[in-house]
Amino acid sequence: MRTRGTLRLATRGSTLARRQASLVQEALEDRRYEVELVTVDTTGDQIKDELIHRLGKTGAFVRELDERVLEGDLDGAIHSMKDMPTEQPTELVTAGVPERGPPGDLLITPDGATLEELPEGATVGTSSLRRRAQLLSERSDLEVEPLRGNVDTRLEKLLAPALQAEHQERTEADKERKGNTGNEEFEPEFDQTTDEWFDGLSELEKQALGREIETEYDAIVLAQAGLERSGLDHYVDAYELPTSTFVPAPGQGALAVTATDGETARDIQSAIDHPRSRVETTVERTILAELGGGCIAPVGIYAVVQGEHVHATVTVFDQDGEQSVTGSRDLPIERHAEAAREFARDLADRGAADLIEQARMESDADDEETQEGA
Repeated sequence: MRTRGTLRLATRGSTLARRQASLVQEALEDRRYEVELVTVDTTGDQIKDELIHRLGKTGAFVRELDERVLEGDLDGAIHSMKDMPTEQPTELVTAGVPERGPPGDLLITPDGATLEELPEGATVGTSSLRRRAQLLSERSDLEVEPLRGNVDTRLEKLLAPALQAEHQERTEADKERKGNTGNEEFEPEFDQTTDEWFDGLSELEKQALGREIETEYDAIVLAQAGLERSGLDHYVDAYELPTSTFVPAPGQGALAVTATDGETARDIQSAIDHPRSRVETTVERTILAELGGGCIAPVGIYAVVQGEHVHATVTVFDQDGEQSVTGSRDLPIERHAEAAREFARDLADRGAADLIEQARMESDADDEETQEGA
């Protein structure tokens, strides 16, 4: 019998990762475990200018954390499940899957506009191949531009242009106000001075005001779970994109704790595992593994337990959202993993494999071009 001691769990150092890790920590502490979170710097955090899909090919947000577990330094590692490669070392298991958060995506604009309300040719920020293809499939006129950074950084990039323009207007109005001191007929354009307006801004808006603008985004797309867990959902207007057309990434909204197979893994599972979330994410990741899409292809997979079945929806796109293979199927829950593999093979035969191979060739070509330009 393992003596219960402090569980030392690895986490990335970003604000969102720490917040997510604290959810796991609290769940374990509620079961009377002592938990220490250990921050591990990852390749994905160090390379700031690389797109998500390229980083994901090598599990850049995951590998270093799991290596610390395999080396015996730590008891487990906490991941966003959508970052995890479908292949992992045989010594590791997914010990715990806590209850999943909201799985969908949000369109965020400065004024709360919906996707249909965006102006023609609007610029939308995302570094997800899946989101890019889904956006272009719905609105081929959009300009989809890369967007990296933590959640707060991405929001600052969206809000910066409008805030800086308003700051300039208010500064000019302050000068006019001072020039009309004593003029009783003068009516100021704004009720507040610039300093008063600035003091009323949120910390996020203040940071955006000082940000250098590289791209002016009309909207950005973020995962709903990430925005809520960052505690920033109250500061922006968001439109919930329907999961029927904007099918989420496999495992989006879910967390996972990896550990070496053994008593510690069993303890973690008994303490925090959410059976429904595990079944749904197992279906999603099984389909992804069978298709072989990984992070190189625009693939959306979403599974929901409905009684004795798991309803699975899959969309596979080309990079520009012009071609797609879609499908939905009710999988028997008692053999959900095997049924998921069968569903994936059918989708592959219907053309999904061809789209994924096309994406792989385009990704390899991009890598070669990058290396030649280095």
